[in-house]
Amino acid sequence: MAFPLQNLYDWYRDVIRNPKYRWWIVLGTAAYILMPFDILPDFIPIIGQIDDAVIITLLFTEVSQILIDRVKTKKKTVDGEQVASVDMPVDVQAVSID
Repeated sequence: MAFPLQNLYDWYRDVIRNPKYRWWIVLGTAAYILMPFDILPDFIPIIGQIDDAVIITLLFTEVSQILIDRVKTKKKTVDGEQVASVDMPVDVQAVSID
C-alpha cells in the first residue's frame, strides 16, 4: 500500500487533468486556501502556512503543466491549412539545383 499522501496527490492529479472536474477542483482548492479552517490552522506560526503553501504549489504546478501540454499539442491554422506542431515530423520533397 502506498503512502496516504501519495494516494491523495495521485488522486488530485488525476481529477484535475479530467476536463469534467477540472474547474471544480480549482475552485475547491481556492476555497480551501481562503477558508479560515484548515487541516493546520493558520494562526499557528510557520506550521499553519505549510499546508496552504503545499496546496498552492500543487495547484500551480498542475495547472501550468496542463497549459504547457495544451500549447504543445495545439495545431495552428495558417491560411486555412493546418501547420504541424514542433514535435511532428514534416515531409519535404527536395530538388537539387545545379
